[in-house]
Amino acid sequence: MPGRVISTLFLLALHCFLIAPVVAYTALSDNFLRLIPSGGDDFDIEKGKLLAPILIPRVPGTPGQVAVQKHFVDFFTNELPKWSIEWYNSTSKTPTSGNKELPFANLVFKREPPWVKEGQSNLLTLAAHYDSLITPEGFIGATDSAVPCAILMHTARYIDKFITQMHDEMSALGEGGTVAMDMGVQIILFDGEEAFKSWSATDSCYGSRALAERWENSFHPAMSLYRNPLDQISIFVLLDLLGSPDPTIPSLFLQTHWAYKAMASIEDRMRKLDLLESKPQRPFLPEMEKEPTAFRPLYIDDDHKPFITRGVPILHMIASPFPDVWHTMKDDGAHLDMPTVRDWSKIVTAFALEWLDMMEVEPVEAKGASASGP
Repeated sequence: MPGRVISTLFLLALHCFLIAPVVAYTALSDNFLRLIPSGGDDFDIEKGKLLAPILIPRVPGTPGQVAVQKHFVDFFTNELPKWSIEWYNSTSKTPTSGNKELPFANLVFKREPPWVKEGQSNLLTLAAHYDSLITPEGFIGATDSAVPCAILMHTARYIDKFITQMHDEMSALGEGGTVAMDMGVQIILFDGEEAFKSWSATDSCYGSRALAERWENSFHPAMSLYRNPLDQISIFVLLDLLGSPDPTIPSLFLQTHWAYKAMASIEDRMRKLDLLESKPQRPFLPEMEKEPTAFRPLYIDDDHKPFITRGVPILHMIASPFPDVWHTMKDDGAHLDMPTVRDWSKIVTAFALEWLDMMEVEPVEAKGASASGP
């Protein structure tokens, strides 16, 4: 996804910042941070339950694509049965397919409060793309984006029990049915992000373009709190190009800089508590103190583009500059920095817990303990 300067989109993001609602946000305690696991062996590149099955070529329209789709669906079906599974299928011709329509399938895994009706919950949205580049042949795309997908699976698995506890307690207290409390989470795994020939507005982001358009025109029933699925997205966090050592993640949008600061604070606190394994030259998220006047119309094309142009608030978690292995055969499991991978799994999981206000159900039976396994 080559970088591009698009001033119009920056101005749109600034406009959204001016009208964006304030969202309550409670930081996790040190105790809670200590309990968040890294995923451990589940990120092993050969036998890891989460990551290893994704480290194969997965070009749209190939058996690899189908195998990885099955991996995702089996995981949520067997381990997280309370999450809904939705397929959003589309087809498109590409510069390499001639007159043949290739299939693209976005997968959306969602957990909402059991009492909400359609269009009533606000949704933390975590996303990554799962397809891989068509050339060079045999390209794996470990950072791009097998690792982000595995991180999101890990995050879903860990937060699930706290979501259940929160829902049970809210139901017992009769607290459901309010805008602030009716929070849910959805994970979007996009297909067709990569270009087939050369990155352009029409040869890239096939799945996300189709989904954003569909959601824009999918209206909820009358009297729903949110008009369509796009309006339900409280923030759209897109992970990409993660897993190489010493990443630098810039804060790209003033509208969501406060959320960037929240994630950067998590990293900072975890490092001070000695909960992270990696020893980078500087923090993964170094722009916590970035001033509003420092934001420039720098824009990196990716799956968020069809959403930000429709007014969705975006937190783009992408390494910039891109990793040295980007779009080369070295972007494979062997070239991942596993301490960095495991640290990202902790940071993203903690961010999700904070966003969903899970201090309300903080574990109290194991204060002072820490966790590193699944």
